[in-house]
Amino acid sequence: MKRLMLQSSLVAVPALVVLASAAFAADVTVIGPSSAPPPVVVEQPPTVIQQQPPSVVVPPPPSSGSTVVVTPSSPQVSVASPVTVLADGIRANQVRAQTIYANRIRAREVQGTIHQTHDKIGSGKQDIKAPVLTASVIYADEIRADSVVANDIYVRDLSRE
Repeated sequence: MKRLMLQSSLVAVPALVVLASAAFAADVTVIGPSSAPPPVVVEQPPTVIQQQPPSVVVPPPPSSGSTVVVTPSSPQVSVASPVTVLADGIRANQVRAQTIYANRIRAREVQGTIHQTHDKIGSGKQDIKAPVLTASVIYADEIRADSVVANDIYVRDLSRE
């Protein structure tokens, strides 16, 4: 009988341990990858790159003793001035404008949209002589120039020299 009781206890005790562990498993909280906190994202401010003018590298002077001077050229920016010019006659190497109204144009080179008109265009009372004339709008009786450049040119008589 003692033997039977010993065998029963050997079988019953592990069974109780298994059942007891299952009962306590409900109190255990398992943290796995699905309940992990979200990753932290750190955003950096954007990087601003400002373009610098090109640098000039001057090599050392040759052994002959001559001096090397390098002068970087600055970019030229031409801006049409917001001026209206009224003239009787204009003589220039170059005439530039947004719009030109003239009765006669005598030029070697004319660039722009040319509109032929039949109306007499009003003009000023003085002549202008300059190497370059730049304006927003030009009203003239006669323009004599090597080059006339404008977006719109309204003229009665155009001749290329």
